[in-house]
Amino acid sequence: MAGILTRLGAMLSLGIMFAFVKLAGQHGVHLTESLFYRQLTAMPLICLLIWRSQKGWPSIVSNQHRLHMLRSLLGIVAMGLNFWAMTLLPLADATTISFTVPIFATLFAALILREQVGIRRWSAILIGFVGVLIVVRPGGTLIPAFGAAVALTGALVTAGVTLVIRMLGRTEASIVTIFWFSVYTLPALTIFAFIYGGGHDAQTWGFLLGIGVFGAIGQLCITQSLRYAPVSTIVPMDYSALIWATLFGILIFGQYPGLSIWIGAPIIIGSGLFIAWREHVRAGKQTIARAIESV
Repeated sequence: MAGILTRLGAMLSLGIMFAFVKLAGQHGVHLTESLFYRQLTAMPLICLLIWRSQKGWPSIVSNQHRLHMLRSLLGIVAMGLNFWAMTLLPLADATTISFTVPIFATLFAALILREQVGIRRWSAILIGFVGVLIVVRPGGTLIPAFGAAVALTGALVTAGVTLVIRMLGRTEASIVTIFWFSVYTLPALTIFAFIYGGGHDAQTWGFLLGIGVFGAIGQLCITQSLRYAPVSTIVPMDYSALIWATLFGILIFGQYPGLSIWIGAPIIIGSGLFIAWREHVRAGKQTIARAIESV
């Protein structure tokens, strides 16, 4: 139960962060400045977690720096695109499109990593893309085409990040990956924030602080949830993000989801959940097979 509640708390925190991202964008904050404060505020928390971990600071030593640099490059591009999508689209629309990440990740795993994907997961991928077409409505006028393109590109790059993280996960703890992500991205973001940043009023500084604080809390809760429960139990909780995106979109921005969201979102979510379930079943079968081979 602790894992589920922690994951739900993570989605709430990230939902608040994205609301602050949208508010900051409406007040003239440059995208790179939002990214800078998101990463800067998270760094002390990451250092605290490493310091309190069982191995402490020696745990950050890594021989996978090429992968860490690739993860950092893809990660900051993905974060930037996702932040941008939140400023271009209603929160519920951008969040719904972000749910295509597991669909793209499964597709990439099959095409790039040559993982075996059965007919059931291929069917889920196709059904998921039907949901995307319903939400995006190519040629329609409900969702701005450019905003939808940014959101979909963000989901594509995020799916690429998941593949790199999967490779890093064979040798690296999650907190180590997060640490090097911050280390490699902060210097460049500092330069961009210096160039594009500017003076803000107290309210706008509050938005930037909110981006950093709630982003850090969300990151902490995601990391902690993995300690309390298996991935297959907590990942479905990620879809609760749509509840907060819809609620904040209505209460703060007066943006109500259109009919296409109500129809397309359940299809995309159902596809993602089915893919997660099939991967869980597949992982279980592989574990049993390895156990039999070791007898």
